[in-house]
Amino acid sequence: MTDVLACDATAATPETPETEFGHSTEGFPVARVVGAGFAMLPAHDGGHYLATGWRIARPLAEWRRSDLFGHSGSLGNEAAFRAKVLEHAEHLREKRALGRTEIRSRSQTPWGVSQGATVYAEGVESHSTGRHGGFKLSAERNRKVHALLRAEVGWYEEDCAWAIVAITFPHLFTGFERRCAERSVKDSWPDAWEAIFGVVLGPSESYEKDRRAFHEAHAGDWIVVSAVASEHHKGFVECVATPGGRRGAGTEERRFLVPAHEYTVGRLGFVIDPSRHAVYAGPSSVIGWQRGTSS
Repeated sequence: MTDVLACDATAATPETPETEFGHSTEGFPVARVVGAGFAMLPAHDGGHYLATGWRIARPLAEWRRSDLFGHSGSLGNEAAFRAKVLEHAEHLREKRALGRTEIRSRSQTPWGVSQGATVYAEGVESHSTGRHGGFKLSAERNRKVHALLRAEVGWYEEDCAWAIVAITFPHLFTGFERRCAERSVKDSWPDAWEAIFGVVLGPSESYEKDRRAFHEAHAGDWIVVSAVASEHHKGFVECVATPGGRRGAGTEERRFLVPAHEYTVGRLGFVIDPSRHAVYAGPSSVIGWQRGTSS
């Protein structure tokens, strides 16, 4: 079977009738799922990333880079691009089937007055405000949340805690949402996940567990807490580091010069190697650096 992403012509698959794939006028892969647009754009490092757009009325072959915006994650190849698009299409189909309804609401939330809510089921509502939002569970629904994760007031904010609602009532969420929720709870509340499901999360399965292990292993090392390209030493990054990456009043700080090609932060932080990274006491490029701190 011919891979639709390898063709220049716009196409749709029988499994995804509202999904179109093609190539733009500039030659990069593009796709449309209902009103949402997607593109695989080249990144500065030689790789590619997923960009998005909204309600681009023209045919795919007439799309331009200026129609797309944002950076929604790295892509390895066109197959990965197609998988992301089809995942979104699957999510939309499942969401429609769930029959969620939108209602007007002026309820008071922890983030201000609600500007509207989505009803997932009786006693499960997602509220939006001008600055934030989250789920409100009725008292009966909230009692079903595991005690290790339960918020006594029944509010679960939209950044992370929404995932607690999703793993408690998985039948109210799409497969994509359930996968995101599982990742979020493992990352943020690994102890609760392990207790509830009787598993032990290994390396790279939980950001929080990895963070703890990292800081335990480097408790006595200098970990960068702030960094900027040096204006005084070309090709170097000026780094402010503290013991164990600790912050707060009274914490000792030192500055180091790190070659720019070496400075890659990664998920958990950059550890200074005193044998290679020199303590620096010269003019600073770090905004707010206090002369009175240790150097």
